[in-house]
Amino acid sequence: MALAQQLRAESDFEQLPDNIAISANIADIEEKRGFTSYFVFVIEVKTKGGSKYLIYRRYRQFHALQSKLEERFGPENKSNPFTCSLPTLPAKVYVGVKQEIAEMRIPALNAYMKSLLSLPIWVLMDEDVRIFFYQSPYDSEQVPQALRRLRPRTRKVKNESPQDAIFDRMAAPRAEALFDFTGNSKLELNFKAGDVIILLSRINKDWLEGTVRGATGIFPQSFVKILKDFPEEEDPTNWLRCYYYEDTISTTKDIAVEEELSSTPLFKDLMQLMRREFQREDIALNYRDAQGDLVRLLSDEDVGLMVKQAQGLPSQKHLFPWKLHITQKDDYRVYNTVP
Repeated sequence: MALAQQLRAESDFEQLPDNIAISANIADIEEKRGFTSYFVFVIEVKTKGGSKYLIYRRYRQFHALQSKLEERFGPENKSNPFTCSLPTLPAKVYVGVKQEIAEMRIPALNAYMKSLLSLPIWVLMDEDVRIFFYQSPYDSEQVPQALRRLRPRTRKVKNESPQDAIFDRMAAPRAEALFDFTGNSKLELNFKAGDVIILLSRINKDWLEGTVRGATGIFPQSFVKILKDFPEEEDPTNWLRCYYYEDTISTTKDIAVEEELSSTPLFKDLMQLMRREFQREDIALNYRDAQGDLVRLLSDEDVGLMVKQAQGLPSQKHLFPWKLHITQKDDYRVYNTVP
């Protein structure tokens, strides 16, 4: 399909639900810390219905989305009649200063998102695309440090969608009004009992934003019944349980780490994280083997063995299955030396 043919036609645009993202621009980058520091892109998203919000995405989330789209809509998928030419994602960079790499990626990622949001409606309605651009509860709780790169929107947005839109809105998050509601200000949405409201965003635990009959506004959730809720996106924060030993005192500390539970850290990154958390340089990292004895970590291979041993063990949600035991570097009394 030629690029000109796959760009959204005006009629296609009118058929989209109001909560579909139609533009996205990177406003800034922010440093976060997992096992090591990394940078996230702070992205301003605007929907067809006029809502604007910020989302926080790592490059690897862009890469994961692109991989799914290539598998689903790429030309090599012969079983799917709905294929198209996907935009090119900037390649991974393995060497360089992380902040400089993130800064250099901004123009290319902005171009990527602009091209992605100009693809046919079957791509825009793909669940993974919608989840990528939705504002998750984690996104809404973040406080941006700065928004240095905000740019004007690049696409004209109509405030009202036609009432005779033929697109199937059953795919969109929506709610049915249980009672009449008359807002106290222009920001609030008026509706009648029985109206089906297309949901645009969750303001907080008590208020929603939505659109009905061409009007957009906020309203109390207690006045509606949710027919289809927003897709859930997991909080990227997981927790690493650490046991810290000093003399005869043992303390437990759970450390927030924005990494996947299946990830295996490098030894040096794990050591730097523990030194920073416990404010001690003279520490040793350990794990307990199958016999319950402490084993000191000295290399990436040791960390790999620790992670592998923990695979299959029962674990709580958002808690790494392996645990760290932090001891004093010169304290060898903690080890079992009995043959």
